[in-house]
Amino acid sequence: MSVLLVLAAEAASPVCTSAAECAGQGLDNYFGTPERIWASVAALVALGGVVIGWLALRSVRRTGNGGRRVAIVALVVALTGGLNGAVKLAVADGGLGTGNGVFGAALALVLGLVGVVLGGRALARSRRTEPSG
Repeated sequence: MSVLLVLAAEAASPVCTSAAECAGQGLDNYFGTPERIWASVAALVALGGVVIGWLALRSVRRTGNGGRRVAIVALVVALTGGLNGAVKLAVADGGLGTGNGVFGAALALVLGLVGVVLGGRALARSRRTEPSG
């Protein structure tokens, strides 16, 4: 067995499928439930949308043109993260600290909204600065 496979198996071993299983591993429900992983990935995707939206807005301000494709990418990425956060928040059956990913989902929803606003502003500015004709 290669060293890479051993390291991958060791890294994947603390991942558990339920809160009770996490508690049995000594992780005390802080890591590894699928709900938390879903919410964390949604928050990271939404954060990516915020970063891309900020870069698109800055690009449109500096150059005065372009940035349209980047603004659209920012809108799509932020909307994806925000919608995943909203869906996760809607299906969560517990509150904070229960392992259901409520905080991550709420964070993803807020970051998704911020990313959509930044991407929308960049798209609007790119339309204004395009040469007509």
